[in-house]
Amino acid sequence: MAAPLLELKDVCKSFGATDVLTGISVQVNPGEVLCLLGDNGAGKSTLIKILSGVHQPTSGTIQAGGEPVAFRSPRDASARGIATVHQFGGTFPLMSIGRSFFVGAEPTKWRGPFRRFDRKYAGGIAVKEMQSLGITRVTDGDRLVGGLSGGERQALAIARAVYFGAKLLILDEPTAALGVKEAAHVLRIIMQARQKGIAVVLVTHHVTHAMTVGDHFAVLIRGALAADFRKGERSREEITDLMAGGEAMAELEAEIEAFTTTEAKAGQL
Repeated sequence: MAAPLLELKDVCKSFGATDVLTGISVQVNPGEVLCLLGDNGAGKSTLIKILSGVHQPTSGTIQAGGEPVAFRSPRDASARGIATVHQFGGTFPLMSIGRSFFVGAEPTKWRGPFRRFDRKYAGGIAVKEMQSLGITRVTDGDRLVGGLSGGERQALAIARAVYFGAKLLILDEPTAALGVKEAAHVLRIIMQARQKGIAVVLVTHHVTHAMTVGDHFAVLIRGALAADFRKGERSREEITDLMAGGEAMAELEAEIEAFTTTEAKAGQL
């Protein structure tokens, strides 16, 4: 079998005397969606920062294609085809769509003795790539990013990453601030990326969204890997209980049921 695109082995991360991640071992394979689940404070953000080169692990190893690697910066991770799209798309509201798409890699053309940003070319490519992801409402590359919806900004950031050759997309809570229709569209874009053979790490606390697109699931609880399973091996209820601590959810359901029963009896008197 081919080596995983990216593999973490017994990765730990500490900040001073505080252990944030302990013994994390997980694989990311091409053409698969790994859903990273967990409650607030579970360590998801720290883990994706390690994957994207923002933080370095205190101990443990990272392998890419079966070879040990060390990401000293986001540039190192990017050189390995790892692109991170944050919750609000990492776009620039006061830039045009074309300029935001090519920020840091601006196409230029000669005008007299000077080289200038090729606005027409950049806008055309940006619109074409967004439309390939189903964002047909965007037709003008000179339009400001600030006028796009949340889902369209996500699509712009994902389209940019794919255009520049991303092999692994890390999506940090891409549907958290979106309505139902926009969230559904982002999930469709994730499935399109998977069909192209791109690996996706989807960080989310929406179990329904994860189960819709996920192939592989990893649940973090207080910085440790509580569960690692494939699609179909756990039900939605089991995953939700696991994320919430199981017993806490059962106690809450019992309290709600008792309260509802008491209110019903009071209403009958």
